[in-house]
Amino acid sequence: MNRRMILRAARGFTLVEAIVVIVIIGIIGAIVAVFIKAPIQGYGDTVARAEAGEEADLALRRMAREIRLALPNSVRVNDDGSAIEFLLTRTGGRYLAVEDGATGGKPLDFVDAANKEFDVVGGLRSAVAKGDYVVVYNLGTSADMAPANAYGLAAADRNIARVSEDVGENGTTIKLDDNPFARDDPMPSPGRRFQVVSTPVTFRCESKDGALVLTRYAGYPIRATMAVELDKPSAALLARRVAACEGIFSYAQSDVELRRSALVLLSLSLHTRSAGDASFGPVRLLHQVHVDNTP
Repeated sequence: MNRRMILRAARGFTLVEAIVVIVIIGIIGAIVAVFIKAPIQGYGDTVARAEAGEEADLALRRMAREIRLALPNSVRVNDDGSAIEFLLTRTGGRYLAVEDGATGGKPLDFVDAANKEFDVVGGLRSAVAKGDYVVVYNLGTSADMAPANAYGLAAADRNIARVSEDVGENGTTIKLDDNPFARDDPMPSPGRRFQVVSTPVTFRCESKDGALVLTRYAGYPIRATMAVELDKPSAALLARRVAACEGIFSYAQSDVELRRSALVLLSLSLHTRSAGDASFGPVRLLHQVHVDNTP
């Protein structure tokens, strides 16, 4: 190999050759990008919708689990369906009654208000704390249901009383601050049942920092009507990126048959990206919750 051939072999690429290679690579890259853009974007959309669906499903399951523990006939929904409230049941049982004919024990007295304690037949299934409430024969949430409306805690005639002392699991005697069940027109439970309520619970969709969120509130006082502002509640965020608040909760409380075996309809829509991104539609999940309204 002569000197001229050696110099030509060691010279490398010219600038023109490098530019041609770069152009060719760019064309190939553009062609590849056209074909892989749609699958990548589709994968991203699928992941985003799956995440929104999982978040909505988790929120619905959490709400359904607690709504099933609602005191019978205590579920109420506001006018636009953006909030639901109920009294959360801790435990319950059968109270000892005079009609049982027991020679011993302390029956729940529906005559003498001075008797502020009663025995539980078979004992309690779980502990009861001081400050919980005993409810007997709750029939509804409207004002015309008084005194069989547990939300009427402030009324003189009521079916709810505060527990005065802690009672452990399997305990048999519950002591009360007073005995509102003894009155001129007593309303004992036909099944001699009672429930113990720990706190009201509200699930509410609302605007926070320019976005719609779903929040759980608890630990606030029992009130006769659903309140916009709650008194010192504990709050927990259930879902972000809510698409719309109206109509999340539906409950046909006015229908007699549905009140006996009620269905609460939950409908939650979440944005897959952000509330301002119109290119991605919301994910909407529906859930039905059966509520046992036997008092």
